Amino acid sequence: MDAGLQRRVEALLQEAGVTPGGEQPQDIQILDPRFHARVLANGSRGLGESYMDGWWQANSLDAFLVHLLEARLDERVHGSGEIWDAFKAKLFNLQAGQGSYEVGRRHYDLGNDLYRAMLGKRLVYSCGYWRDADNLDDAQEAKLDLICRKLQLRPGMRVLDIGCGWGEALKFAAERYGVEGVGITISAEQAELARELCAGLPVEIRMQDYRELDEPFDAVLSVGMFEHVGVKNYRTYFETVRRCLGGQGLFLLHSIGSNISRERTDPWIARYIFPNSMLPSAAQITAAMEGLFVLEDWHNFGPDYDRTLQAWRNNVEAAWEQLDPRYDEHFRRMWRFYLAGSMATFRTRHSQLWQLVLSPRGVPGGYVAPR
Repeated sequence: MDAGLQRRVEALLQEAGVTPGGEQPQDIQILDPRFHARVLANGSRGLGESYMDGWWQANSLDAFLVHLLEARLDERVHGSGEIWDAFKAKLFNLQAGQGSYEVGRRHYDLGNDLYRAMLGKRLVYSCGYWRDADNLDDAQEAKLDLICRKLQLRPGMRVLDIGCGWGEALKFAAERYGVEGVGITISAEQAELARELCAGLPVEIRMQDYRELDEPFDAVLSVGMFEHVGVKNYRTYFETVRRCLGGQGLFLLHSIGSNISRERTDPWIARYIFPNSMLPSAAQITAAMEGLFVLEDWHNFGPDYDRTLQAWRNNVEAAWEQLDPRYDEHFRRMWRFYLAGSMATFRTRHSQLWQLVLSPRGVPGGYVAPR
């Protein structure tokens, strides 16, 4: 063990109020002396990988990561591979062609059994709306109803869902608001189960890239998909929606957002959870939609994602022993780090959850935003 590296890491942790071997919620226990060199060499990726390998434990993983973010250590410790990651994101369109399907294969196709265990009664893999809810299922139903009300859905309307997941939003809209719709996804596992869940309803589920769309709809929604589009494709994305949306229709965009404009995501997240993903900033969104839409409403309920993630963690922790053995201890630690890290970004307000309502020409007389 290099004593100098250990001192450097411990000094950084002390700045964050973290004591190795301590008893506070944010404190950690270092179980392998190689931890210090790995974190300094590989930054956030090294931190996550060493946790997956069992090199350290936390009294409260999310509390530990909150303290790191509040001390902005993520901005000061960079891994050697991050320069190459940044170069690739700058030079290549990672979300074009087959790259746009990679996140479907590697994340959303992991297994419907895992997501059924984690997400609750409704297979909705996005932030719930907790204003008047006290449990996950109610929060997700409230979110779906909020989306329908914001879009002013009425019986007979034809609705497009870009990135439909397991079809729950269209299923809800068809059952409660009498619409028909088309949902597109890049995940084969999602498409198969979505068709099953929406059986008997006027809902079509397709495996399709959003760029291929060119047909009319009365309303468009996209929930938790824009994070996979990539800044090089934002303009194309909004042009596609505008091409498909009738002149009096509304578009609702539900997306995690960043306070800072970037062109790539965290290196650990990119490698293990969401390949080729990135969080948009407000500036990137507005630049991409300029001249195509009127911004009618911008609603931020980011703190609700912390509560949603906590509920997902509780569900999946309770279900681990009943899940398939392919979700081994290494996977389990990876998934814990993913959920806890996501909690930390929302708890520290580094990440936001936005719902935008856009119209092609502006709602005559003005738009009244439901809450």
